[in-house]
Amino acid sequence: MDEGKTLKIRLTFSIILVGVALLFAAVVTDHWAVLSPEVLQYNATCEAAHFGLWRLCTKRIYVQDTKEKGCGPISLPGERNCSYFKHFTPGQSAEIFEVSTQREYSISAAAIAIFSVSFAIIGTICVLLSFRKKMDYLLRPASMFYTFSGLCIIISVEVMRQSVKRMIDSDETSWIQYYYSWSFACACASFVLLFVCGIALLLIALPRFPQNPWETCMDAEPEH
Repeated sequence: MDEGKTLKIRLTFSIILVGVALLFAAVVTDHWAVLSPEVLQYNATCEAAHFGLWRLCTKRIYVQDTKEKGCGPISLPGERNCSYFKHFTPGQSAEIFEVSTQREYSISAAAIAIFSVSFAIIGTICVLLSFRKKMDYLLRPASMFYTFSGLCIIISVEVMRQSVKRMIDSDETSWIQYYYSWSFACACASFVLLFVCGIALLLIALPRFPQNPWETCMDAEPEH
């Protein structure tokens, strides 16, 4: 493998590692969405919530007279309580995800995210092995693993988005306002980096196309 191609591969792989780091950050944190109930009384406490793929955290916030209809922002000080979803840890309660179809959405988003992480890990192993002599053929499957990883995480993002929308529209919950937080942004950014760089890595790893109609890939001289 010539130096120019090796440099491109290393640069692309460095960007992919940023995407993998963002992917891990999104999967393990619980700031995908922030939920807020309607505030009926000021100079009192209200309970806002933020959640991720695995657990829900509620925060009791003191609300002063404000023009905002909801409770928050979530960054205000208050008593915080986090619990893993009941379908992941039997015995613990997170009732909001046990109503309607929220449980199915939550399990689906988490399962798809696990597939995304698995594809990213396998792709990284393939790239590291490809740096050895005569193993650069592993770059092509690695690029496909990264592309699949990006597709899986964006599907997980869409499932989570639908989950939040149904939760807000449901009469069984008290939440009226929501916004997506930094974990959600990390997941979206990781999709862009993994998907785009996965395709770029595939194009870099492909053999050089013939420059003339009578020249085959096997007969083509290596680029200098």
